[in-house]
Amino acid sequence: MDIEAVRTYCLAKRGVTEELPFGPDVLVFKVAGKMFALAALETIPFRVSLKCDPEKALSLRDEYPDHIEGAYHMSKKHWNSLQTESLPPKLVKELIDHSYSLVVSGLSNKLQQELQNL
Repeated sequence: MDIEAVRTYCLAKRGVTEELPFGPDVLVFKVAGKMFALAALETIPFRVSLKCDPEKALSLRDEYPDHIEGAYHMSKKHWNSLQTESLPPKLVKELIDHSYSLVVSGLSNKLQQELQNL
């Protein structure tokens, strides 16, 4: 998946916004003000960082050592960086969904309800 496919997929999720809080080179996707994906726009090959369950993060790095690694400038325990163009689109979408779900599950009940009502 290229940047446009990742962007379109992320923005189609309920309550997602995009921002450039770290400057023009890093596109950040948030739900209820919490980051779930960061896309390095100038990096070749294109990469996206996603939140991930710690055990799953390690497993993915072992399974795809040339395409998934601990995310740069993020907690390596909770964030992976993916070369999305060299991974199956189905896997990338699953990992975006996983990241989004992790962030949503950490929101207060009130925020989760507001999100459901959008």
